[in-house]
Amino acid sequence: MPAVPKKKVALKVNGLEQVHEVEPRLLLVDFLRDIVGLTGTHVGCDTSICGACTVMLDGSAVKSCTLLAVQANGAELLTIEGLAHGERLHPLQEAFWECHGLQCGFCTPGMILAAYQLLLRNPKPTEREIRHSLDGNLCRCTGYQHIVDAVRYAAKLMANKPRPADQS
Repeated sequence: MPAVPKKKVALKVNGLEQVHEVEPRLLLVDFLRDIVGLTGTHVGCDTSICGACTVMLDGSAVKSCTLLAVQANGAELLTIEGLAHGERLHPLQEAFWECHGLQCGFCTPGMILAAYQLLLRNPKPTEREIRHSLDGNLCRCTGYQHIVDAVRYAAKLMANKPRPADQS
């Protein structure tokens, strides 16, 4: 069987240009974890059910286990690692800490990025809107109430703390 030729993929990940030759069948989640070395994006179910692999792709939350890296060519990605400013946590990360929105932490990166999309689009969501925005992300530990509380708290923090335009 002949070798499949690799494809050049150029992405901006957390503000840094990433150019790599990859197999055309490489999933975006595997590109982030194995090629770029950003392991905050988790591989959970490999079927898009759990949401642990959620990242921001050109401003929209997507499940990176459902996309090939070549499909994201030319895109801008934001992962959980890119949300913080150095040692300063993003208000969503701070809120998950303060409101006990995590236990084992496996679902947390995906939950935070799904919530990030919500708060970019709707800075004052209702509890129902928060729950709806997170319904594609599964948590086996918390029962969700602390996660919802964390998103509400983050909305308040974000309303009170002006952030640079690229870091809402």
